[in-house]
Amino acid sequence: MLLPALALLLAVPNDPAPNPQVDYAGFAALTRDVHRLRAPRLLDFAAFKAKAADKHALILDARSADKFAEGHIAGAVNLPLTDFTAEALAKAIGPNRDRPILIYCNNNFSNHRAPVMLKKAELALNIQTFINLVGYGYPNVWELRDVVDFEDPKVGWTTGPSSPGGT
Repeated sequence: MLLPALALLLAVPNDPAPNPQVDYAGFAALTRDVHRLRAPRLLDFAAFKAKAADKHALILDARSADKFAEGHIAGAVNLPLTDFTAEALAKAIGPNRDRPILIYCNNNFSNHRAPVMLKKAELALNIQTFINLVGYGYPNVWELRDVVDFEDPKVGWTTGPSSPGGT
């Protein structure tokens, strides 16, 4: 009884979808690779701010444009994750693929109110953003590890649209 079930399990392909533009196995492999890269790239708040002070660094906020306009870390550039394409990333980040890119998301804030409503931890935007940036060829990604209060003046919280460009 166990053998027929095992045979049936092995006979089912991992990704039966015939769409050549969707590669779940490739995504799973990328996720495994990023897991190893990400661990040493998690920064406490002081290290995040210090790295952000580098004139070549870019703080990238991948939340929606509306939430970004409601509030973000000063100096951040907004490119919503849903808008990530090779072209959009190149425009926001600039020509240097090794540019330090610092990311944060809703789950880095203790306020748990608009514009940073708490998300389910395993679906935090930081995870998806990190994977996507590395997948698009930007290996120098650094992520805010800490949970901070956006009302703390040290955070540098501001409102309004980002300044044009990110270069």
